[in-house]
Amino acid sequence: MISGKKIVSQEQVTILMEDVERLYGYDFTHYTIASLSRRINQLCLLDNFASFSELRYRVLHEPEYMQRFVEKMTVNVTEMFRDPSFFLRLRDEILPQLGTSPFIRIWIAGCATGEEAYSLAILLQEAKLLHKSLIYATDINPSVLEQAKRAVIPMANLKSYVENYQLSGGRADFSSYYTANYNWVKLTSSLQERIVFASHNLVSDASFNAFQLILCRNVLIYFDTQLQAKVLSLFDESLETLGYLALGSQETLRFSVLAPDYQQVGNEKIWRKVK
Repeated sequence: MISGKKIVSQEQVTILMEDVERLYGYDFTHYTIASLSRRINQLCLLDNFASFSELRYRVLHEPEYMQRFVEKMTVNVTEMFRDPSFFLRLRDEILPQLGTSPFIRIWIAGCATGEEAYSLAILLQEAKLLHKSLIYATDINPSVLEQAKRAVIPMANLKSYVENYQLSGGRADFSSYYTANYNWVKLTSSLQERIVFASHNLVSDASFNAFQLILCRNVLIYFDTQLQAKVLSLFDESLETLGYLALGSQETLRFSVLAPDYQQVGNEKIWRKVK
């Protein structure tokens, strides 16, 4: 993108994504074309591509660059206790219900760099449920998963994370959950021990467990209607009856064929599977 002009047209985006699926197995064909177009043109700007052919050559012939391409196409924006009112609802209403189970299995789909997984682990620890819980945190992007496993966050983010934690009902000293080291903060190993980070592709991979709680927040908005329906069906297959499904603030089950089987919990985007 030079001087505001797009380097890659939507037609070229479609061509490139077909190439990527054929050569590497990543299926982006049901992501919204507007979102893909925006991210691809941003990549052209960042990496100084003057034409579509330059980008396409690098993606198709350099596997290392293909990894960068995948990183830029997937959405990795997250923060600890994002949307504190959501985590407050989990703390006050959902976790007490889950606590009646002998063992709690949770899936965070599209976990990015893991802040949401660690936030939930803190909630579970404060509810005295972490010892009997296991959080599966998955993402399509292997590099962000490696970052998530390190349990390291920038010191610059800490102030806002602490504020989010307090607004979500946290009353402990947040410093008990980390050790500081110059510009970075390392989260405690007790949180890491109950989280399994793994690769999972919502487009092509199947259900892999039965869960009491599934979180997939602000991922579906990047999918077209057909893929949204497919992913919601995958979550339905993976969720136990009376389990909970949490979506992002701009996402809903309301218009899904699955809607009759779920009841919304309060005014947050959390639904309970009742059938």
